[in-house]
Amino acid sequence: MTSSRTRPLELGFLSFVSNPYGDAGAARALRDSITMFERAEELGYDVGWIRVRHFEEFPSSPLTLLSAIAQHTRTIRLGTGVIPLRYEDPIRLAEDAATVDLLSDGRLELGLSTGIPQFAPIFDPVFGESERSFGEESQYRMARLRAAIAGETVANSGAGYMSIRAETDLIVRPHAPGLADRIWYGAGSLASAIRTGTQGLDLHVSTLNSEETGDTFSLGQAKQLRAYRKAFAESPAAAVREPRVAAGRVILPLLSTADEEAYAGFIRGYAERMHDDGRPHDPSVAIRFDRVHAGEPARIVDELLADEALDEVTELTLTLPANGGAEAHLRTLEAVAEHVAPALGWTPVGTAA
Repeated sequence: MTSSRTRPLELGFLSFVSNPYGDAGAARALRDSITMFERAEELGYDVGWIRVRHFEEFPSSPLTLLSAIAQHTRTIRLGTGVIPLRYEDPIRLAEDAATVDLLSDGRLELGLSTGIPQFAPIFDPVFGESERSFGEESQYRMARLRAAIAGETVANSGAGYMSIRAETDLIVRPHAPGLADRIWYGAGSLASAIRTGTQGLDLHVSTLNSEETGDTFSLGQAKQLRAYRKAFAESPAAAVREPRVAAGRVILPLLSTADEEAYAGFIRGYAERMHDDGRPHDPSVAIRFDRVHAGEPARIVDELLADEALDEVTELTLTLPANGGAEAHLRTLEAVAEHVAPALGWTPVGTAA
């Protein structure tokens, strides 16, 4: 098969920045991520995304990490994939995001999500309770965050304080021009995709559809993306810019015995948890996963070309497994950039089209 894309395609990667070294190696794992972004930039990747997890062996402070990565890179864009808003202070998040965006010369891609409601009994006592429902609280914080990033007034100085005169309307400082148009939402259902379009946000979907409709994974996701595009076209944002859509796929070209050994446990474990069509073995779990695209690059290319959801995207995001190790992940970045993405219509950054 050959690509029939009509839209330009960008290439990104999404990393857990997992720590296989134990407590004493946490700093080493974080430095591994800097090396990964440096290598991805050399390969011409458009963007790198950092997963966000609280209380796990993955980054919980992605903007701090991206601030460090920004000082080691020059062209690759830097994304959060994704920050759960239910447990963030929107004003503080706006301050941090603007700081990273300015330090990186406008390269931040701010990926957000509602969060996972099932974790509320654990997280609410830690981060604070709310009288609103989980979803309502997240959307309230989303509105506050977007207003703050856009430079809208968030408070008034009253009698004044420090260097601020009385009755001054206060906005978040520093202000990062353009960041308001680089906010993404991680959706997984038809309803959340439509809401994202209506709000004029960019859309990031993953290897998981969070609802079971009876459709194949790719068809279900394609329906979400088309509905998003329609909703975006009817939003005020459509008057000033085009929507951006990123979709994650687990892509593992296995070019050596070392690659096969590095990912064998992940591939086996993934397959053991679900049926061939991506439905979990537990019928009470109404979600559907994409397959792992592993093996010969030519076969992977054919699988991705047959994925109708990818016809709707502006970015293909290489989703790296949590395990495998830094060296395997670097090889995967290289293999996808060399053997897979060009056949799908991607041109490396810095290469003439």
